[in-house]
Amino acid sequence: MKKLIETLKNIWHIKELRERIIYTLIMLAIFRWGSYVILPGIDADALAASTSQNSNDLLGLLNMFTGGAFNNAAIFALGIMPYITASIIIQLLGFAVPYFQRLQQKEGESGRRKLTQITRWLTVLITLVQGGTYLKYLYGLNGAVSGQIPAGVFWFSNIIILSAGTIFAMWLGERITDKGIGNGVSLLITIGIIAALPQSFIFEGQSQQALIFVIELAIFFLVIVATVAIVQAVRRIPIQFAKRMVGRSSGHIPLAGKRDYIPIKVNAAGVMPIIFAQAIMFLPATVAQFVAGPNSDISANPILQQLVNPFSLISSIFAFILVVVFTYVYTALMVNPQQYAEYLKRQNAFIPGIKPGKATAEFIDVVTTRVTLPGSIFLGLITILPAIAVAFGVNQGFAIFFGGTSLLIIVAVILDTLQQIESYLLMRKYDGLVKSGRIKGRSGGGMQPIGASM
Repeated sequence: MKKLIETLKNIWHIKELRERIIYTLIMLAIFRWGSYVILPGIDADALAASTSQNSNDLLGLLNMFTGGAFNNAAIFALGIMPYITASIIIQLLGFAVPYFQRLQQKEGESGRRKLTQITRWLTVLITLVQGGTYLKYLYGLNGAVSGQIPAGVFWFSNIIILSAGTIFAMWLGERITDKGIGNGVSLLITIGIIAALPQSFIFEGQSQQALIFVIELAIFFLVIVATVAIVQAVRRIPIQFAKRMVGRSSGHIPLAGKRDYIPIKVNAAGVMPIIFAQAIMFLPATVAQFVAGPNSDISANPILQQLVNPFSLISSIFAFILVVVFTYVYTALMVNPQQYAEYLKRQNAFIPGIKPGKATAEFIDVVTTRVTLPGSIFLGLITILPAIAVAFGVNQGFAIFFGGTSLLIIVAVILDTLQQIESYLLMRKYDGLVKSGRIKGRSGGGMQPIGASM
């Protein structure tokens, strides 16, 4: 405890870090405030009654990512998700389209600025499409839209408000990245997810339930520890730089080459496989619900009912398989062994015992494939952990935090944020956040992965 207090004092003593943290908190507070500002023409009571049943489908997932703004019909109802969608599309285009690949890898800072501008315009386009769909969804809810505002005025004004809300949220994220403690967009998503956590802690005060709740918290802590271990786990492939000669033609002295390593992450795909799998799982039921109307009952179709319920057995099995498959696919896109081999060749480096060129690429590919297996299985287990928790009697609201995208996003963002703070402490010659070792973030040691990353 004394060590923690001393660290907090050190953080407060660094003026730049103190200002960045305060700035970040102000930006996050503005974002949370916007989640409660309701769109004009919305009946809040009727909306709350209509949206109370969508906690277990894709709409509930969107509501969690937006911190409740989706169900509140707030100005930030779409949150930062259109920007995330646009970023994913641009990243995937970078793997398939030569123009985007050139911008990502060969044009440096100017290429990144062009990609940022393209991503922003694509965000506006996606927001307009999703905003229209969202307003149609609101119109289908019983009494959610007040009849006092003409339909044309309601649509036109709220499309502009939703688009402005998303653009403003994107601006908040960029401000946090530039003037705050970094990871702005990720922090906006994380703060929205964490906002629902206190409600899940509410429980009856009986002694038996209190004991069960303590056990649940202990298991939750162990899950977090395991997630942190997997998120930071890497397989280090040692590399050796060729010896260089110091001196002139006579009497030159050979110096041993520098040693380094290539970090191959166990979870190189991050949270993307879970996002893709959940989107595919919820897509059939969501499309059916939009076609039939938001007030339609999909329980008449048992297959759709099982797919839309993330806590069902069938849904868990399909989700596990999809996550494992998408982990291998996305890792194959993220880790390019041929690029690693070419980079090592240009740097006059090699993997000990492996010939340069094709043999090096094959070796890295084999290592990546083997390392991805436990990573994919872990992601699959993380995805279905909420369903397992519910099967053992955990409340659904709390069980969501036992796994899935929410847990991985929270853990990854918190680790990156702590790494940013620790870097400031170490630059000012203060002790880090831990007594021994270092917090591993995206700027950890070793040769950085080649290619784009989320």
